[in-house]
Amino acid sequence: MKTLIFLALLGTGLHTSTAVKHSLKYFTTASSGIPDVPEFVGVAMVDDVMIGYCDSNTIEPKQDWVTKLFHNDPQQLKWYSQECSEILSIGYKTEIHILKQRFNQSGGVHVLQSMTGCERDEETGEIKGFAQYGYNGEDFLAFDLKTQRWIASKPQAVITKLRWDANKVRIELNKEYLTGIFPEWLKMYVDYGKSSLLRTGTVTVCHGHNVHMTCSD
Repeated sequence: MKTLIFLALLGTGLHTSTAVKHSLKYFTTASSGIPDVPEFVGVAMVDDVMIGYCDSNTIEPKQDWVTKLFHNDPQQLKWYSQECSEILSIGYKTEIHILKQRFNQSGGVHVLQSMTGCERDEETGEIKGFAQYGYNGEDFLAFDLKTQRWIASKPQAVITKLRWDANKVRIELNKEYLTGIFPEWLKMYVDYGKSSLLRTGTVTVCHGHNVHMTCSD
């Protein structure tokens, strides 16, 4: 049995992919004040099936085809390694410290989470990219691809919104990943994992609703 993982879904809720739609989702959680739980956890999912897990110290493929992919394409493993161990884990720890000060908080449990990725309709070719952040179980920031601006859901998020909106390099990078790189990866992942993604009863399934998600064998 895997460790129970709680992730805020930022008010979206998971949905079941249809036969003609595929999705790639990355859930990340940084926390403070929770004993015996890693300060940073990341989960990658294709069509709502967990394909990989990482924390501050570990990167673990959850499907055999992901292990094969990493062997055939070392750049994929390198990207995940850098994201988990360097960029996200360190960056999120800094951000959660800033947010605690901004919300005038000290002790207690505090959680910063994100959901990024894309969904592709195989019949129409339509791609929907998304990037959302939540703090302590409530919506905080969301990226609007049409306007290429961040939307603040809380007054405390406005400072971050203005800083991120002014960072044109980051904006372009977000657009590139959400509309280009992630959709390309999604197609590759579906090709690699087609047999296991369609198989029932042998994969890790995650059930989600408004606030929490649990993952188990």
